[in-house]
Amino acid sequence: MTISINIARDYTPYPGGRYPEDGKGNGTTFREKFLLPIIREGKTADVVLDGAAGYPSSFLDEAFAGLVRNEGFTPEQVLAAFHFVATQPGFGRFILLVEDFIRKASPEGARTRGH
Repeated sequence: MTISINIARDYTPYPGGRYPEDGKGNGTTFREKFLLPIIREGKTADVVLDGAAGYPSSFLDEAFAGLVRNEGFTPEQVLAAFHFVATQPGFGRFILLVEDFIRKASPEGARTRGH
């Protein structure tokens, strides 16, 4: 059975921001709540991008490339674990953006937050 995550339905139709302090719908919370359990258990999932108002690059980068930078997975592991789906007109570009962020991510590229 294939796991399916529809971001707009299962998380928020208004994704945005990188960190929890950026507000609801941020990429960190999405990664921790939805993506980490799947990849840690060695499962795979379809990630449906359709239905959202759009995707800021900060959300996409933190949610998906954050699996490499912050969680220690390789780009290959992340790309093998998640299949991105977008049929909504214009949303195919988000798949390309996510895949590019993942491929370019590295653990030593981790960003630090000032607190």
